[in-house]
Amino acid sequence: MTFDDAGFGGADGSRYLPIAEHGLIGDLRSAALVGTDGTIDWYCCPRFDAPSVFASILDADRGGSFELAADVPTRTRQFYFPDTNVLITRFFSTDGVAEIQDFMPVVDESREAGRHRLIRRVVCARGTLPFRARVAPRFGFGSEPHTVRLRPHEAVFESPSMALALTATVPLERDGVDVWSHFKLLEGESAVFALDRVGGDVTPRSCPRAEAEDQFAATVRFWRHWLAGSRYHGRWREMVHRSALLLKLLTYAPTGAIVAAPTTSLPERIGGERNWDYRYVWVRDAAFCVYAMLRLGFTAEAEAFMGFLSERGILRGGGGAGGGAGTGDTGPLQIMYGIDGRSDLPERELSHLEGYLGSAPVRVGNAATGQLQLDIYGALIDSVYLYDKWGQPISSDHWEEVGAVVDWLCDHWDQPDEGVWETRGGRKDFLYSRLMCWVAIERAIRMANRRGLPADLTRWQRSRDAIYRQIMRSGWSAERRAFTQSLGGDLLDASVLMMPLAKFISPNDPKWLSTLDALGAELVSDSLVYRYDPEASPDGLRGAEGTFSICSFWYVEALARAGRVEEARLAFEKMLTYANHLGLYAEEIGPTGEQLGNFPQAFTHLALISAAFNLDRTLG
Repeated sequence: MTFDDAGFGGADGSRYLPIAEHGLIGDLRSAALVGTDGTIDWYCCPRFDAPSVFASILDADRGGSFELAADVPTRTRQFYFPDTNVLITRFFSTDGVAEIQDFMPVVDESREAGRHRLIRRVVCARGTLPFRARVAPRFGFGSEPHTVRLRPHEAVFESPSMALALTATVPLERDGVDVWSHFKLLEGESAVFALDRVGGDVTPRSCPRAEAEDQFAATVRFWRHWLAGSRYHGRWREMVHRSALLLKLLTYAPTGAIVAAPTTSLPERIGGERNWDYRYVWVRDAAFCVYAMLRLGFTAEAEAFMGFLSERGILRGGGGAGGGAGTGDTGPLQIMYGIDGRSDLPERELSHLEGYLGSAPVRVGNAATGQLQLDIYGALIDSVYLYDKWGQPISSDHWEEVGAVVDWLCDHWDQPDEGVWETRGGRKDFLYSRLMCWVAIERAIRMANRRGLPADLTRWQRSRDAIYRQIMRSGWSAERRAFTQSLGGDLLDASVLMMPLAKFISPNDPKWLSTLDALGAELVSDSLVYRYDPEASPDGLRGAEGTFSICSFWYVEALARAGRVEEARLAFEKMLTYANHLGLYAEEIGPTGEQLGNFPQAFTHLALISAAFNLDRTLG
């Protein structure tokens, strides 16, 4: 598929920027995508999982946007202010150079936190440049009508569910229910737009130029102070730190939850149906994030996530579809939760939105909450183990909760499930699910032994060993000379790359080296890794997909651990070239190198951190 095939550059593609042509800003409560053309085309307020107010990335006509750009032909360049999540979009013309500084001030739990202020500061650095702005919110994913009240430098947009106030240091004009502005800046001049959520005791408040400059400096200080806590000093500092900043940006400060991505329904295949809502807390993704954060020395984020699990009773099974440890078809935990810990995330389709480049349906909510994915227990208990080891020793109450989960797992590990890839083609005996059940029980045994904690070790060890033997006997295909996707099967799956990473098998075991060769021959394309072949292994959905970026980083780590260090380094360096101009990744990489799927994705960036850390250690 070429970019023309996908719609980029054509009559339809001119309405949509490529997914990769965006940066992300946020305030640890919500986030916005800013295109390289200066348009905010995705913003949910006041939370990651709230209905959108700007969603033109999902429907150029009905989604709503905040356009801000030079009003003459220009070249643009977008970058982050060093070591921050403050985004700069610079415009170059024959008459001048100017830039938009986009950021959201990070505030505490005071009343100002409810403002969710988004600041767009335009600064002319050289010559003179005319600008145009158009602010066209579309509330409730473009389904709610709204009105606008206008004064010369202030507009208040009101819908049944929310009100937003736009203040500006330049005059605003009305166009129906939208507002616009044309203005010119001379060298050294600036203009400021501030968008606030208002209502209750949060009232419209202007953002003078001096205040915007102060807020810019304060936001830069916040991010730099946070990043200074990193212990990473390896070869790929810039990419690792950008990934860390992204993971922090996807953290919901009020609860410590970590969302999988800030977007919904960006397609895994242009024109396909693989479009999902990722604005929630996947137990697996968030647990792996804890590992990445702990590796870098950010123990506060790991502690906050542990608090999220504990305070909302998630470790006890509170809110899960099963209703408690040992009950229900899906076990004590759901695979995902809302950022406030809620368990009910009903999936529905927004038929009034055409989808990115016509890729319908647009979905909100996620029906995968009802799936059984046994691997989540391994990811979760491994993160608890690492936090207990590198952060703070877990409490006695936490240990009781861990023990109850492990006891449940000892009774339920030997059953088919939907698996790590959330297939919708029926349950199977996935090897990866068995592997992570082994991880859960093995890490719990380690904790019990290291700290002398009470546990039914005889039972736990018996279950752990039974899982190991089953994988080695039924998960190995003598014909393929490889570990396979499911027990007794012969299909390959990139998820088995986790076997040496999870310390289940030696990275130099002959069976593993043979598996690594088989994966390289069948699922790897110039260092990029497909997760499986959907034609050979139907997953209940139509169409092919791109390479899966987390699998590409797992492959790097598996190569390094197997002693194929130069090959691992080359694969890693190649993978870095597929990031966008800001160092950000979506979920997948398409046939022509384009980013596909929700963007940016935590899963990919946490795998980058792990691969960089372990490759650094191997290279010495």
